[in-house]
Amino acid sequence: MNSDKRADFSAVTAKVDTTADVTPKADFSAVQAQVDTTAEQVQQVYVVKSGDSLSKIAKLHYGDGNAWTRIFEANRDVLDDPDKIYPGQTLKLPARA
Repeated sequence: MNSDKRADFSAVTAKVDTTADVTPKADFSAVQAQVDTTAEQVQQVYVVKSGDSLSKIAKLHYGDGNAWTRIFEANRDVLDDPDKIYPGQTLKLPARA
């Protein structure tokens, strides 16, 4: 018995329909994207320790003791005098500029 039988497909032809409707590509050339590149600034808090001053805290957090005015202005609701801060007091520290 001959086990080498194969189907003969030589007479088979294929046809591709090229008349189908062409869907145009969407035109996005007028679309403008906007990205918000401003990172949300997180405000920190600082708990005053014995021996602290606003200028010492400013030097520690901003690297500039003269930035104490930023801390004072951010805490006007709890500070009347920049020279009178007390251990245990919580101060808001504005984000670094």
